[in-house]
Amino acid sequence: MFTKGQIAFGILFAIAFIAIIAYMYRKDSKLHRKYYKGSIWVLIGFIGFLLMLAAIKFVFM
Repeated sequence: MFTKGQIAFGILFAIAFIAIIAYMYRKDSKLHRKYYKGSIWVLIGFIGFLLMLAAIKFVFM
């Protein structure tokens, strides 16, 4: 289905992509801590809202 060259390219591309993403995340981690300090509460609220909708759906079905 795939040639050896395509498989090698895919593996090397995935490794390079993951390495670049990890490097950029570490580089920006100080800014993330500064600007997104209270964002965990938004995530918890959103997940709670989704759980509440699912509970309402199962109660009234």
